[in-house]
Amino acid sequence: MSTKPRWADAYGPGVPLHLEYGDTTVLDLLERSVDRFGDRDAIDFLGRSTTYAQVGDQVDRVAEGLRRLGVGPGDRVALVMPNCPQNLVAFFAVLRLGATAVEHNPLYTAAELRPAFADHGAKVAVVWDKIAPVVSELRGSSALEQVVAVDLTAELPLLKRVALRLPVARARASREQLTGPAPGTIAWSSLRGSEPLDPAHPRPVAEDVALLLYTSGTTGSPKGVELRHRNLVANVTQGRAWVPGLVEGEETFLVPLPLFHAYGVTVSMLLGVALAARLVLLPKPETDLVMEAIARRVPGFLPAVPPLYARILDEAERRGISLQGIRFSLSGAMPLTAELIDRWEAATGGLLVEGYGLTETSPVIVGNPMTKGRRPGSIGVPFPDTEVRVVDREDPDREVELGESGELLVRGPQVFSGYRGLPEETAEAFHDGWFRTGDVVTMSPDGYLTVVDRVKEIIITGGFNVYPSEVEAVIRTHGGVVDAAVVGILQPGGGEEVVAAVVQVEGVSLHADELREHARAGLTPYKVPRRVVFVDELPTNPMGKVLRREVVKVVTEEGPPAGA
Repeated sequence: MSTKPRWADAYGPGVPLHLEYGDTTVLDLLERSVDRFGDRDAIDFLGRSTTYAQVGDQVDRVAEGLRRLGVGPGDRVALVMPNCPQNLVAFFAVLRLGATAVEHNPLYTAAELRPAFADHGAKVAVVWDKIAPVVSELRGSSALEQVVAVDLTAELPLLKRVALRLPVARARASREQLTGPAPGTIAWSSLRGSEPLDPAHPRPVAEDVALLLYTSGTTGSPKGVELRHRNLVANVTQGRAWVPGLVEGEETFLVPLPLFHAYGVTVSMLLGVALAARLVLLPKPETDLVMEAIARRVPGFLPAVPPLYARILDEAERRGISLQGIRFSLSGAMPLTAELIDRWEAATGGLLVEGYGLTETSPVIVGNPMTKGRRPGSIGVPFPDTEVRVVDREDPDREVELGESGELLVRGPQVFSGYRGLPEETAEAFHDGWFRTGDVVTMSPDGYLTVVDRVKEIIITGGFNVYPSEVEAVIRTHGGVVDAAVVGILQPGGGEEVVAAVVQVEGVSLHADELREHARAGLTPYKVPRRVVFVDELPTNPMGKVLRREVVKVVTEEGPPAGA
């Protein structure tokens, strides 16, 4: 009897069902590219290039600098930076020591960072100097001892560095956006100026934890997702096989996605490094930065999210910039419309396909084939060596019929082993060895999957995850609030708007702007509700649990409140 999966015929030409992964580590991916393509540009940062040989040398020197700060095998090192050359170098330097890189959102407040720092226990953090004072606040409430401050402007092209020093208001404003004083910290330049690490220093192995990312799930409490070298290498290997048209040593990747997300780390940085591609790093996915990068050097591969693709199309048309030459584009994090696919492919002459994954799966487990056979509206078919089951949510031992909705379970080499220090949560996340994604899907006869509902109540806005319970907890700290429920409202252009339904204290008259301002003190801007709807009570079930689907109906019917 054949074991060929039902989706096998959907694969693109040359994409195998099974791959070899070996004992390769993430560090090996870089070192192979340094050895084979040392003279090739590894990084383009706002116009300044750094070769693979230079990156390799910097990694060895920063690794030695971190070693002198006490970092050793098995330790965690926090990285709190936007996309920049120093982030990439620090990431691999940490891995060279056999330690674990912990990527954090540099826009987080100290309150948002504190639970994760308390959990992972990093003694050393490498951070953007602009937010170094924020991270320094965590000393005393965590194991943090040393903060290394990174000046982004140090990696800018010479003319841009000179322009920032001009005694004019515009230059001063730009400088203040990019850099700031970082008292009580160690300068990144002192690490980079170290001697190279002793080649005999122990190296990581495939079973070591390479990357730790935090996800709150439905509880709002941070859970550390431990991704081992073998998980990340497997997903890179799968991604490389999925797009056989990518040529080693010849590609340019545009990297607008943040490296504190698994999507940005694996699909942008690690896949690019494995292919010895030129990585065009953008510190933030602003339209101006994206268009400047494309005008300077058209990327062959662009992983992003639907709203960014739409903005690029609109801006390219407005500025008269050609997008021809962007051959392969992979979209994730939110639904991709057929209309956007048609517009993008007409403008670029390339392909735009949708994929699906989670932090716990490194992240990609399902994708549309990178061919004209891709199916708009579907997330695609399982990657090589990736098994999936669609099961009854209440009885995960029972697989549902084709076309019937059920929870997606997955098993494969890219799936993580568990949450850091949380055996009970890890046990709950798996069923008989299969990871429970928490998403409800349907499967077609030829294996294509379509997401129909999310059990995990995560809001996705601009490609970022927002956990309702976290936002609700901040809103409830306002003295005029009795209770709150936060939901995501789907927007026409893709993504969701964060909306709060709020019950206020009797006799108190709150204004939406007042609550939003209160939320800004404890939340990153994209988590702050765009709308606040005041209600007399929240819809609940007989056990008192808030019914978020009913909340969605309430805030949709109410529309924008007066004065919001």
